Amino acid sequence: MKEYNKLVRDKIPEIIKKKGGKYKIHIADKKEYWRKLKEKLLEEIKEFSKSETIEEFTDIMEVLDAVRDYKKFDKKRLEAIKKKKVRERGGFKKKIILEES
Repeated sequence: MKEYNKLVRDKIPEIIKKKGGKYKIHIADKKEYWRKLKEKLLEEIKEFSKSETIEEFTDIMEVLDAVRDYKKFDKKRLEAIKKKKVRERGGFKKKIILEES
């Protein structure tokens, strides 16, 4: 068996079993789950950076949803904060690169 020690999607053990594979899992406590969520986010960002596919982008979104749920961030409040930042500081549509300040 190959060692992973990483957070995986909920149906992965079932998929491994259906393919005739074996696995070993445990359920993370809150502290480990939070650490593994952050690791998973970085992993998914790296994968997207390499492939730039819509599938990899949705993986990032899925992890961000899990982070939002874990942190109990309200969707409406997040959207309001995002809009406020865009209003006050702008977005990234103009492609501005700051060279010096």
